[in-house]
Amino acid sequence: MRDKYVDWLRALSLITVVVWHWAFTILRWSPEGPSPTSPLGFTSGLWILTWLFQVLPLFFYVGGYVHLLSWNRACERGTGIGAFVWRRIKALAIPGLTLTGIWIGIGAVVTMLFDIPWMWRVVLLVLSPLWFLIVYLVLIALLPVALWLHRRYDVLALIWLGGAALVVDVIRLRYGVDWVGWLNMILVWGLAHQAGFFYERVVVLPRRYDVAILWTGLFGLFGLVYSGLYPGSMVGVPGDKLSNMAPPTFVIVCLLIFQIGLVEVLRPTMERVLEGPRWKRVNETINRFALPLFLFHTTGMAIALGLWWGLFGFPSADPRPNLMWWLERPFAILGPLLCTLPVIYLFSRRKRVDRTPAPT
Repeated sequence: MRDKYVDWLRALSLITVVVWHWAFTILRWSPEGPSPTSPLGFTSGLWILTWLFQVLPLFFYVGGYVHLLSWNRACERGTGIGAFVWRRIKALAIPGLTLTGIWIGIGAVVTMLFDIPWMWRVVLLVLSPLWFLIVYLVLIALLPVALWLHRRYDVLALIWLGGAALVVDVIRLRYGVDWVGWLNMILVWGLAHQAGFFYERVVVLPRRYDVAILWTGLFGLFGLVYSGLYPGSMVGVPGDKLSNMAPPTFVIVCLLIFQIGLVEVLRPTMERVLEGPRWKRVNETINRFALPLFLFHTTGMAIALGLWWGLFGFPSADPRPNLMWWLERPFAILGPLLCTLPVIYLFSRRKRVDRTPAPT
């Protein structure tokens, strides 16, 4: 029987990222082309919202549980680990590579025909959110190692991964070895993925432990952020010297712990809600479209902005959000959504055609 709450968390985490990009990306226009910024750099205290809305730690956590569950089922069917890993890599890599190839082709054609040097910046902006798919693919490829660590060392694997991530931060921030920070792309996100292997154990914990996990993560966040060593935002803010996401810092480990506690505290209420027929249909719908929506949401956003700029001109050079900008946020979501849905339809239709057996 499917865990409706897991489905909800996985889809909601992807859709939250999509809505954040649509609603809170500010593009500044210059002769060199568009460059992104965010209201976090202009609005005091808004960074605290990223503790709730930066949900990639939760996505990797739930993804780890789903992979373990899928692997256990594959074992029952006699599927080998190599075939299992390769099938899951293909399921993600093919649409991602297809999208990348299409945009590289668009960039090359537009650059050659119209001599627009900043077109490659547009291509980079559209494809940049796919970085997490690359990390996710690496973690899928490392699944045999993760499973071995889980069977052999159990919770010690989490402690070692967390400790290694903290050591990386010390080397990076204390001794100025910046390149070593990129190791945390695997250590931090690998820890979140590995933590998903313990999902079922966390679910059966008494409620007081759920509250304890929440407060442990929250106190860790406050301690690290207000130590002055780390920024408060859980997403990158243009102009900040340090980002907690690129590459991830140990702060993201505390964010993961906080979010695990939060979703478990909310579990009884959400499970009752998701049993309702309307919410059940909503859950099924968003799960069906969450990944395609994520893959193509920047493409839809590029189309929407291109149409808007073509009709009304390029935006002001001043990126600071004003009252009108905040009032326009619902429309900032609606336009890209309307432009993304046809792309999803065309891609899905092509997949269905490709899978249609040839007549004999």
